[in-house]
Amino acid sequence: MSKQTPPSPSALRVADLNQNSATAFALRPEAEALKAIAAELDLLGLRKLSFAGDVTAQGRSDWHLSAKLGATVMQPCSVTLEPVTTRIDVPVTRRYLSDYVEEDAPEVEMPEDDTCEPLGHWIDPEQVMIEALVLALPLYPRSDGAELGEMVYSEPGIAPMRDEDARPFAGLASLKDQLSDPDKDKG
Repeated sequence: MSKQTPPSPSALRVADLNQNSATAFALRPEAEALKAIAAELDLLGLRKLSFAGDVTAQGRSDWHLSAKLGATVMQPCSVTLEPVTTRIDVPVTRRYLSDYVEEDAPEVEMPEDDTCEPLGHWIDPEQVMIEALVLALPLYPRSDGAELGEMVYSEPGIAPMRDEDARPFAGLASLKDQLSDPDKDKG
């Protein structure tokens, strides 16, 4: 009987984990691995990626991964495309459940506890690290002072509609002031 091939060098075989004590792990990918991860995630750069924590038994057959993710990422600004550097430091938790049942329906509600996953033969901290990094990335990074601005278009001879004109309640504050102070307009 041959052993299964681990999904990554850091993967922990569940059958080999100690039920009575925590199994620690610490990942710090080398420069080549950082370049590969950055390319996979469409990042301009990735530095100081670290993922350290432990896996502990939870009950008789479930496992709990608790770790800290740290990374410095460089992404393009969502407005100017200039490089934006962001520091990420987040706690990461995953619970691996032996009796996890995944819904197989066309529409499924998101569970309240999104840290639960089905327990397989391996717990892979490297996979969790990359997933946690993706979830922690800023969706719309902005460089200092970057603003979207306003584009105004209209046909010749017609007053263009601005963003402020599209807000129906924008003028209510001044109207309220006029109604509460009737002497204001009599000047």
